[in-house]
Amino acid sequence: MEVTPLSTEKDLVEWKKHEETIERFIQVIAKNMTLYGVTPSIGRLYGAIYFSEEPMTLDDMRDALEMSKTSMSTGVRTLSEMNMVESTFKKGVRKDLYQSDEDWYKSFTSLFGDRWRQHTESNIEEANQAIDSLEELQTKTNSQELKNKISKTIERLNYSKNYYKWLMKFITVVETGEIFNYIPKVEPDTDKGK
Repeated sequence: MEVTPLSTEKDLVEWKKHEETIERFIQVIAKNMTLYGVTPSIGRLYGAIYFSEEPMTLDDMRDALEMSKTSMSTGVRTLSEMNMVESTFKKGVRKDLYQSDEDWYKSFTSLFGDRWRQHTESNIEEANQAIDSLEELQTKTNSQELKNKISKTIERLNYSKNYYKWLMKFITVVETGEIFNYIPKVEPDTDKGK
């Protein structure tokens, strides 16, 4: 099959429209990744790597996003830790190459699990410390009114701990992939873009 050069103005306009459409979607990715504690610039970096047909070097990323090589390096390290990009090898290329992990389900479960587990464990620890502190205060105070108030507060803290324990179970279901037994992955072309 012979490749024809982009010669007509119509071709150029269509290619430009394609690039603008992808850029808009990359902006959406960048905005949504803030939900996971990721900066928009790292979200844009992920989008650029994801839509690149070839693995990218840090120089490629810098040129595509017009950001410093240091920023690209920091972004790639963050995305690697989140299992969203991986280094790869190409014969004859001496620079480090990176490509996106195409399995968004795996990336989500890893990212969700890591982020939520850290926060949930911290919340459980804080609740335990608050209960210990209040129980100590309850034994020292002579005020019956304060003792009653502390009992109600400890009851609320225990309720929150039960919620966090439930949340830890949910996080485990997500991390292990068991979630897909309840909510199956949508396979390509089965949702017709909806």
